[in-house]
Amino acid sequence: MEQLRWLPSHPDLSSAIKAARGQTDPERRLCDAIALTGYRRDFIATEKLDRLIADCPTARAGSELPALMHLQPARLAVLSSHTVDHLVPGMRVAGLGRRLALDITVTPYGLYRAVLAERDAELAAFAPDFILLALDSHEMAFDLAIDASEAEVARAVQERVADLARLWRAARSLYGAQVIQQTFLPAAPPLFGSLERVVPASPSALAERLNDALRDAARSENVLLFDLDLHGRHLLSGQALADPVRWHQAKQLVSPIAAPVHGDLVARLLAAALGLSRKCLVMDLDNTLWGGVVGDDGVEGIRLGQGDALGEAFLAIQGYVALLGRRGVVLAICSKNDPRIAEAAFSDHPEMVLHRQDIACFMANWDDKATNLRRIAQDLSLGLDSLVFLDDNPAERDIVRRELPVVAVPELPEDVADYPVCLSEAGYFEAATFTRDDAGRAQSYRAKAAHHEALAQTTDMEGYLRGLSMTLVASEIRPVDLPRAAQLINKSNQFNLTTRRYTETELEEMITDPGTIAMCFRLHDKFADHGLISVVIARPDPEWEEQALLIDTWLMSCRVLGRQVEAAAVEALAAAAARRGIRWLIGEYRPTPRNALVADHYGKLGFEPQHPPAEGGNAVRFWRHAIGDTPIPAHVIKLKGLQ
Repeated sequence: MEQLRWLPSHPDLSSAIKAARGQTDPERRLCDAIALTGYRRDFIATEKLDRLIADCPTARAGSELPALMHLQPARLAVLSSHTVDHLVPGMRVAGLGRRLALDITVTPYGLYRAVLAERDAELAAFAPDFILLALDSHEMAFDLAIDASEAEVARAVQERVADLARLWRAARSLYGAQVIQQTFLPAAPPLFGSLERVVPASPSALAERLNDALRDAARSENVLLFDLDLHGRHLLSGQALADPVRWHQAKQLVSPIAAPVHGDLVARLLAAALGLSRKCLVMDLDNTLWGGVVGDDGVEGIRLGQGDALGEAFLAIQGYVALLGRRGVVLAICSKNDPRIAEAAFSDHPEMVLHRQDIACFMANWDDKATNLRRIAQDLSLGLDSLVFLDDNPAERDIVRRELPVVAVPELPEDVADYPVCLSEAGYFEAATFTRDDAGRAQSYRAKAAHHEALAQTTDMEGYLRGLSMTLVASEIRPVDLPRAAQLINKSNQFNLTTRRYTETELEEMITDPGTIAMCFRLHDKFADHGLISVVIARPDPEWEEQALLIDTWLMSCRVLGRQVEAAAVEALAAAAARRGIRWLIGEYRPTPRNALVADHYGKLGFEPQHPPAEGGNAVRFWRHAIGDTPIPAHVIKLKGLQ
């Protein structure tokens, strides 16, 4: 069975791993290993890669090694009712491919209730960021007759879900971790054939109803779902995922053969929870979104539309891309083409599913694609590691992988009909949450592109910004804001003063602290409603005087850079602090490889440099703002809400 088919094949992966093993510098060996995770691998190659990185450190801040090595550390504890040790190498190796440095601990299988009944010293010392509760249907067996009624099944399912919810709460309470619940696979093959899921107490129907109830409960309990059931049906054949022989021999629910893709599924979910999912899909045009070459064949000559198998396949990929755009993925074009002719296809072809207004950045010219991808990232204020590049041409894919290794470039199948499935299976746009703000993100980036274009043509910056008619709405972070606020905290890297990461649970605890000011900001202008774009958290800190608040977290979406939002935000924060009798705000900047953009953020806002406390460290810098005395920079934004 071929796994990870969206990755290119390596001509000799085994020899490449062996060569990397000879690298004496652990950091260089890690860099080689990360590069090799970009190729298809089986269970054996995954094991070899895991051994290759056994003693490799995570890349240090300020390291001169490639950006490919800038990994986000995360600690995962796996609590299971079956054997999972054979899956850990797949998770660690896949983590490298998803820009994660995973530290994983596995408790003895079957002891998950004991670990969650009272605080386990060893697990507490590990301090997991995430706890994956990997249970199986054998463990959750129902004591029901095969002819049990719908009502009896419903009661039994709710009892199981209530039991699981108690375990989730215990995990959060004891270890402060984000909980991930694995969904259930049927415990036995179908009994009734096509009638299987009509009979309420059949094995498949029970697993399906339990999973449906889990999804509802997880949403209300702030628990992430690892949907093994969904992926088992769509990414792998059931036989390859769950091998009965391995179950009876070693209580392995997931076959070792499926370990590479299982590990990738776990890693992509963790990456999504930490804000590392990709944000922008960049597409070629000719033979990627339609058949033929529009410059040669003309708009009327390209293959796109009903009544033609190939034309319908291109409709399908456009339809899937349009859906991605509606859920918030930013869409861009990168094509070697005459821009006038290329754009005409979007406006003039009657069966075009995508429209020009769906595209945030349209880059059609004769420059090389690596250069244009850099321009797209710059125009959208995105990192290159936010981009996925879709191109039917193997040579172009190879060039971009070589020139821009942090850009994700899926290896597309030969038949365009398989493009949507391949793009979906790759999991580049995995989501841990979905909010209304997410759905509006693409519109916001299109507005940013329009803003960027208009900005390039203006000579009166102040007048231009005033003409945007911007309104910034400040409010305390409320429970309804938690998913988006936590998402922004965990994914923002460039405009992020401290890059401290908090789960929804941790954030919820912070906003209930009466001494903490936790604010969020929403911006809208004449182009778009940009939604929740900034989070500021200021809290008391024993290192500073009693009437001071340390700005623990300040981050902002880069799509509203250059709008004077920072000045309006500090005005709202200072006003909120003054109402509490606070005299000083202490700004903190912790440098990372990604946030040099805000190195002088507080200085630009008029804060005065401040000596750090004894434990501040050499790299960390502090500034002080005297409320009422330090002037706040002028801005043209209308400020509403907390003032």
